[in-house]
Amino acid sequence: MIPPAIYIYKNQTTSVEKSRAVLINPRSNYCTGENLTIQLDMFDYNGNRKNHGGDFFIARIYSPELGASASGKIEDFHSGIYHVHFTLFWVGKVKMSIRLLHPSEALPSLWKARNQGYGNVDFTGTFLNRTHEVTTNCSFQIQTEEKLCEYIDERDGEYFCCIKPDHVPCEAFSYMMSVNNKHSYLSHLEQTLIEGSNIGKEMKSPFESIDVLQCNKSGTLVKEKCITGMQNPFPSGYFLQKLWNPLLCSLPSTDIKEQMDKCLRGKLIFFMGESTLRQWMTYMTENLKTTRFFNLDEKGYHGTIRALDIDRNLQFQWNRHGHPFLTESVYNVKSLNTISQQIDQHVGGPNTIIVITIGHHFRPFPLALFLRRVINARNAVERLLIRSPDTKVIVKSENIREFSVDAERLSDYNGYIQYLTTKHIFQGLNVGFIDAWDMTIAFASYSLHPNIDVVANQIRIFLSYIC
Repeated sequence: MIPPAIYIYKNQTTSVEKSRAVLINPRSNYCTGENLTIQLDMFDYNGNRKNHGGDFFIARIYSPELGASASGKIEDFHSGIYHVHFTLFWVGKVKMSIRLLHPSEALPSLWKARNQGYGNVDFTGTFLNRTHEVTTNCSFQIQTEEKLCEYIDERDGEYFCCIKPDHVPCEAFSYMMSVNNKHSYLSHLEQTLIEGSNIGKEMKSPFESIDVLQCNKSGTLVKEKCITGMQNPFPSGYFLQKLWNPLLCSLPSTDIKEQMDKCLRGKLIFFMGESTLRQWMTYMTENLKTTRFFNLDEKGYHGTIRALDIDRNLQFQWNRHGHPFLTESVYNVKSLNTISQQIDQHVGGPNTIIVITIGHHFRPFPLALFLRRVINARNAVERLLIRSPDTKVIVKSENIREFSVDAERLSDYNGYIQYLTTKHIFQGLNVGFIDAWDMTIAFASYSLHPNIDVVANQIRIFLSYIC
């Protein structure tokens, strides 16, 4: 996936303005279910045709008046030519958007910056010494002659450390925070390629819109209910009237509040991961009017969140995943367990539901850290399903986010590699997969925290898996 691109000047890199998109086999109108293919011919800023692939695109078709949209699939011929394949799912006037997130020349730099070390983020640990607090530097790797406090999970191969404060035991490590530092692994020339103004540029469309008709008069194909263990293609579905329609299965047509009321009664629901799952919990508790929060033992915004609904005999709990958790807010490390450790604490059962997501907080660090964490999570799910095969486990992928973020640390390219990795590692398990990557591209939700329409549709899939 990492193109062997070498360049000396920015003018030798991919230019959206010089490149062109061409509709293959154009027609006056199209039929639902047919494929639409766009050819991209990429040129550099000097107007020279590119002779290698590796440019990183996202693509979508959409009909704003219908609340309809779907992702496109990119085919790279490794010659500067790409085909973007769309499936026409709905009737109406359809528009197209193809964005170049990064030119191929930027990807080796992003890969190098990510995997060169742990210097992109500074962690500050707080040790409690009676009535005083002592702070020190922490990380996954510290080059120092000073004595270290080392926190090791030998079974899972997890490691974290802090420089040991004087006269304070390592067990006094209690709180932590992080901050992105000004450090960079990139040269000035490499940095210019990932500046915000160069990310997410849109290709000029070869058409204003195309007309899609309902040519086939046969009845609608009846699809089975979404169940755990299903394969997940790409694209995995499409939006219509702002409702998500999976390709391989069907979602209930009833109101989502009615679904939650009936489906969640008597359930223990554990969300494990980061704040995009905390959005789920917020949405559900706000729409179940009898649910109440209670939190007694956590300091900081990112503490464990619990909620009870006595009328429905329902309990929610959200826990962040273990290191790294990136926030300038102070949080308690005593309750900071990896997802595999959290899963191992549950007996499971037919009323237990575990939802996990791992992604955004790992983007600034070497991929080996993420790989180990996801593999450990899969191993924990396997152990859970052996002792309790009727437990429901749902995996939500990470989503795309703002183009304006610090790309060296948080680029969607880093996220895309993690997205593919997560799909691969969890395949073959009896889990439900929610393709937040696909959904947020289709919806054009360029935000770390997707809007309420995307969150509600993710929860619709979740309810289908567990009900």
